[in-house]
Amino acid sequence: MNTSKLGDYLRSRRARVTPPDVGLPEDGRRRVPGLRREEVAMLARISVDYYLRLEQGRERRPSPQVLDALSEALLLDDDGRLHLYRIAGTAPLPRHEGSIERADPQLLTLAELWDRTPGLLLGRAYDVLAANTLGRAVFPHLPPGSNLLLAMFLDPSVRSFHADWEKAAANAVAGFRFLEGARPNDPRIHEVLRTATENSREFADLWKRRDARGKSDAAKVLLHPDVGELTLRMQTFDVRSAPGQQLIVYHAQEGTRTADALRLLGSLAATTHPEPRDDASRRAT
Repeated sequence: MNTSKLGDYLRSRRARVTPPDVGLPEDGRRRVPGLRREEVAMLARISVDYYLRLEQGRERRPSPQVLDALSEALLLDDDGRLHLYRIAGTAPLPRHEGSIERADPQLLTLAELWDRTPGLLLGRAYDVLAANTLGRAVFPHLPPGSNLLLAMFLDPSVRSFHADWEKAAANAVAGFRFLEGARPNDPRIHEVLRTATENSREFADLWKRRDARGKSDAAKVLLHPDVGELTLRMQTFDVRSAPGQQLIVYHAQEGTRTADALRLLGSLAATTHPEPRDDASRRAT
């Protein structure tokens, strides 16, 4: 079969939606999980033959109207819909793929003022471009120059660092596919993807699920080697001056044990951790 990213994604999303999810009766005689092709076509108000051509890769340029209808039929969220548009070739591709990535010095200066807020600056392939002092203290396995995705699967210490490693790993893979959909020709993304696929069966299995979603507001429970359990909220901000880069900021509720632990880590880091390196940049090649 002549497959495509679009066809593979449609097929994987179809398998995740059950008839009751979309108001259809469950007849109990299904040989495959999820919806049938004809059911998706009916919900999207397109012909079964046209939908079949989309899944088989024989039709690769559906109209925005068709993509919107498929997004509704398959119950895609905003990230899933954007990813669908990207792999269908409807959304514009970003400029300057493969260029050098640098951390904005003014952004680093700002982040260093957050003495109670860990911060990480990620590049377009999850390379850690920079971290503030508290960020380096909270995430000792993610120094500038490392890669978040590769650390998640190839660094054994990371498994015990996350209270729920399986969930964290699945989210990292879904986020990376979202990045890959935005920059399908980026050499650094291809390099990280190849390294992870060749060295981690768990990554390869998660990649086959084709989940795609960006980082968002979420709670994380970390098991820090020095201060124990940390419960943090995560916020993600796109860096407008450097498209593709993301500033990840973590915070704790005041009055909690985690807030006290962050203050302790900050005090220790101020005397034991070196200043951020000036050469914290990566070439995406």
